[in-house]
Amino acid sequence: MDIRLLEASQTGNTMILHQLLVEKPLILHTPALSSSDNPLHVASMAGHRDFVKEILRLKPEFAKQVNEDGFSPIHMASANGYLEIVREIWRVDRTLCRIEGRNKWTPLHFAASRGSSDIIKEILMACPDSLEDVTVQKESALQLAIRYSQFEAIDVMLRWIREKKREDILNMRDEFGNSVLHQATWRKHRQASIKSFSQVVEWLIGFGNTATVGTLTVNAVNKSGLTALDLLLIFPSEAGDREIDELLRNAGAKRANDILPSPSSTLDYDTYQQNAEDRCESEPEDDLLEYFKFKKGRDSPSDARNALLVMAVLMATATFQAGINPPSGVWQDTNQTGSGTTTPKHLAGASILGSFSSVSYLLFVVFNSLGLSASLYMLAILTNNLPMQLEFRFCVVALYFTYYTGVTSMAPEDFTKTVIIVLSAVLPPTFHPLIKLIKLIIKKI
Repeated sequence: MDIRLLEASQTGNTMILHQLLVEKPLILHTPALSSSDNPLHVASMAGHRDFVKEILRLKPEFAKQVNEDGFSPIHMASANGYLEIVREIWRVDRTLCRIEGRNKWTPLHFAASRGSSDIIKEILMACPDSLEDVTVQKESALQLAIRYSQFEAIDVMLRWIREKKREDILNMRDEFGNSVLHQATWRKHRQASIKSFSQVVEWLIGFGNTATVGTLTVNAVNKSGLTALDLLLIFPSEAGDREIDELLRNAGAKRANDILPSPSSTLDYDTYQQNAEDRCESEPEDDLLEYFKFKKGRDSPSDARNALLVMAVLMATATFQAGINPPSGVWQDTNQTGSGTTTPKHLAGASILGSFSSVSYLLFVVFNSLGLSASLYMLAILTNNLPMQLEFRFCVVALYFTYYTGVTSMAPEDFTKTVIIVLSAVLPPTFHPLIKLIKLIIKKI
């Protein structure tokens, strides 16, 4: 491009443009212009409306040219929020509102990702069908607005969908099978503005004033076999979860495992059902270990945590009871003289097993304490960040000290008691480093 024409385009100087046209009447027809940015690209990116208007009058073909980066002038104007320039360009040809650039992005996609609400309104007025256009990743403009957290743009498009009765757009899917509800539920985990995303979910499912009622497929299943409710529950106990959970459940939302195979449950249920059949084929029922083991994408982490909590509580209960009520019970009387092997000397409340075999009692207490420490450690990990943490930790410490007092008081009065006192006191604080060490050793092996 002529250096003076480039400077005129960058500064928006129409006087220099006309002067160049007098000197070189064919300056706008130079073949080289078509291989890179033309003057309309430059002026549109710089925001010079009058210069754009003049170029369009002289050479309207420039509006359709895509540069080496895959952008047309209207793409640049939309991305930079220049409403007047967008308006001037689409007046040349309304189909330019749907011209595809890099990754099949249209001007509406750029406007939605940048939150340019005025440009969104302008493009939808000029070309209503542009809201159906999708990128290479099969994302619509509404999905892009959700991805980039452009809440005003979301509101504008949802209002337009309601007014034009284009509810089918709400159920469009991206390349991963995610609907707009999937994305809104997922994005709330990635953003600080949780309240805004709960508002978006409310709009989408029809509880607000800006969305149509009963038109969104709430229980759509994506290609990972997850509904919007599944995505919400993958990371439980976050701010805003309860509000969104109530909105979804009030709209009839279910988890994928609870959905009956029906044509209305999802637009792509055939795909999901085929995936389920493929999984079943790879999981023969006679191989129970393979069939029931935890699988990412199929089993919810929330369900896994609940199952682990149940097992940890059961183990803690069993090991605590075993420690307080050891095998063979405890002596009910005190005998300081003893009678050989039949009745060794003992104190009331001491373990009968420990009086006859201190080694057996020691092994019992060590492994039982190990099991109790492991279960209490699991409970601490699985309940992390839940409310009333201080109270829960106090209960755990009190429980272990009760156990510690019980097993040490029942130990026989010899070296066994000393070993039990030391091991029972050291085991809880050293359990976590011990587990890490064992994992490290296993990994090296």
